[in-house]
Amino acid sequence: MKTNNKHISKFLSLILRHNPDKVGVQLDENGWTDVQELLQKVKRHRPELDMDVLEEVVASCDKQRFAFNEDHTRIRANQGHSIQVDLEYQPKQPPEFLYHGTVAKFMSAIREKGLLKMNRHHVHLSEERETAIKVGSRRGKPVILTVRSGEMYAKGIEFYQSDNKVWLTDIVAPEYIEFKS
Repeated sequence: MKTNNKHISKFLSLILRHNPDKVGVQLDENGWTDVQELLQKVKRHRPELDMDVLEEVVASCDKQRFAFNEDHTRIRANQGHSIQVDLEYQPKQPPEFLYHGTVAKFMSAIREKGLLKMNRHHVHLSEERETAIKVGSRRGKPVILTVRSGEMYAKGIEFYQSDNKVWLTDIVAPEYIEFKS
């Protein structure tokens, strides 16, 4: 993704996940907003954002943060919202192990309380260790935690998978976390 598109992706994340009021768009109950209205209202903040750039950002985002509806008239963030939306996830059986990337400064809290969703709707987990390393690296030297998701699922804890393949759950208690890198 081009550097400028990275800034646009971050700006879209802010709008579509956390603060649609910043530009004055409305998200429906499932997190969707009208593409033309979005483009019109972001012009003041990002004049370079037009339909071609938006299409490129959505297609080239390595994390697949955004999705269009079938005819590309509506857009939403795939997960990570801090505002109330229903992304219509269906429970799904996870693989035996999932991974979470973090940094050392959070380890004592995680050992005590587990992985909490904090201001998001879910705890985010990845199927691949490499993805967890990338996530943890955003805040410093990554610490990779292995989550015994199969065991959690067997105990009745629900998991979901977003359109961009991020695994989601409400909480991961410390007893399901392997604390080694």
